[in-house]
Amino acid sequence: MKKLFCALLLIGMSSALPSAMAQSATTAKKSTASKPAAKTVKKAAKPAAAAAGGAALIADDQEEDLGKADIEGSIVTEYTCEFGVKIVTYHNDNDDKYIALRWKNSVERLRRVGTSTGANRFENRRYGIVWINIPSKAMLLDSRKGQQLANECRNPEQQQAFAAKKG
Repeated sequence: MKKLFCALLLIGMSSALPSAMAQSATTAKKSTASKPAAKTVKKAAKPAAAAAGGAALIADDQEEDLGKADIEGSIVTEYTCEFGVKIVTYHNDNDDKYIALRWKNSVERLRRVGTSTGANRFENRRYGIVWINIPSKAMLLDSRKGQQLANECRNPEQQQAFAAKKG
């Protein structure tokens, strides 16, 4: 009787084992099949996001045409920089988002860009120029070439403070 019981137990287990193996194999196939599907969805989402971001950049560049600088009635600030470079900025008290900057016989309109340091940073992405003004000095940068166009620029107030500090 024990032999018969053992034989039935083995037959039952052997018949149940292939179906259990088949279920685990299909579950494994489903899980591996679902993983690549998830990856393809993510890959498809990235180009879509990039396309949306690209569209936003194009829209941003189209908005970047800041128009012609209107300097009538503006407050004029003249800066003297290293090597005798002269820069003039024009701003309005009621509009602190934009300034106009005269450099090398051209006047460009620049938009304020927020900074974490508190510096006054204005830029025009279309022309690739950046004006940074901190309490001790100002500088003009070319963002496309990564070069300084003018450095150590100071208005009369900054020149007096620099002279007093220098002693």
